[in-house]
Amino acid sequence: MKETNSLTYTQAVQELETLLKELEGGEIVNLDKIAAHVKRATELMEFCKKQLHTIDEELRKMVEEL
Repeated sequence: MKETNSLTYTQAVQELETLLKELEGGEIVNLDKIAAHVKRATELMEFCKKQLHTIDEELRKMVEEL
Protein backbone atom coordinates (compact mmCIF):
# COMPACT_ATOMS: atom_id res chain seq x y z
CA MET A 1 0.00 0.00 0.00
CA LYS A 2 1.24 3.42 -0.94
CA GLU A 3 1.51 6.30 1.45
CA THR A 4 -1.30 8.75 0.87
CA ASN A 5 1.13 11.64 0.26
CA SER A 6 2.39 9.92 -2.91
CA LEU A 7 -1.10 9.23 -4.31
CA THR A 8 -3.27 11.16 -6.65
CA TYR A 9 -6.96 11.55 -5.92
CA THR A 10 -7.79 9.08 -8.71
CA GLN A 11 -5.37 6.48 -7.37
CA ALA A 12 -6.85 6.83 -3.89
CA VAL A 13 -10.38 6.32 -5.20
CA GLN A 14 -9.28 3.28 -7.19
CA GLU A 15 -7.63 1.77 -4.12
CA LEU A 16 -10.76 2.47 -2.07
CA GLU A 17 -12.88 0.69 -4.69
CA THR A 18 -10.55 -2.31 -4.59
CA LEU A 19 -10.67 -2.48 -0.79
CA LEU A 20 -14.44 -2.22 -0.83
CA LYS A 21 -14.79 -5.04 -3.36
CA GLU A 22 -12.57 -7.26 -1.23
CA LEU A 23 -14.51 -6.46 1.92
CA GLU A 24 -17.90 -6.90 0.26
CA GLY A 25 -16.80 -10.12 -1.42
CA GLY A 26 -16.61 -11.89 1.93
CA GLU A 27 -13.41 -13.64 0.91
CA ILE A 28 -11.42 -12.07 3.72
CA VAL A 29 -11.85 -14.07 6.90
CA ASN A 30 -8.76 -12.91 8.74
CA LEU A 31 -9.83 -10.26 11.24
CA ASP A 32 -6.41 -8.62 11.18
CA LYS A 33 -6.65 -8.20 7.41
CA ILE A 34 -10.18 -6.80 7.70
CA ALA A 35 -8.98 -4.32 10.31
CA ALA A 36 -6.04 -3.31 8.10
CA HIS A 37 -8.37 -2.78 5.13
CA VAL A 38 -10.74 -0.66 7.20
CA LYS A 39 -7.83 1.39 8.56
CA ARG A 40 -6.44 1.95 5.06
CA ALA A 41 -9.87 2.86 3.73
CA THR A 42 -10.22 5.44 6.50
CA GLU A 43 -6.84 6.94 5.59
CA LEU A 44 -7.80 7.07 1.92
CA MET A 45 -11.17 8.69 2.63
CA GLU A 46 -9.50 11.36 4.75
CA PHE A 47 -6.97 11.99 1.99
CA CYS A 48 -9.74 12.33 -0.62
CA LYS A 49 -11.71 14.64 1.65
CA LYS A 50 -8.68 16.91 2.08
CA GLN A 51 -8.00 16.90 -1.67
CA LEU A 52 -11.59 17.86 -2.45
CA HIS A 53 -11.52 20.62 0.15
CA THR A 54 -8.28 22.00 -1.29
CA ILE A 55 -9.64 21.94 -4.83
CA ASP A 56 -12.86 23.60 -3.68
CA GLU A 57 -10.90 26.41 -2.01
CA GLU A 58 -8.74 26.92 -5.10
CA LEU A 59 -11.79 27.08 -7.36
CA ARG A 60 -13.52 29.55 -5.05
CA LYS A 61 -10.45 31.81 -5.13
CA MET A 62 -10.29 31.65 -8.93
CA VAL A 63 -13.98 32.51 -9.25
CA GLU A 64 -13.58 35.42 -6.84
CA GLU A 65 -10.70 36.76 -8.91
CA LEU A 66 -12.88 36.81 -12.01
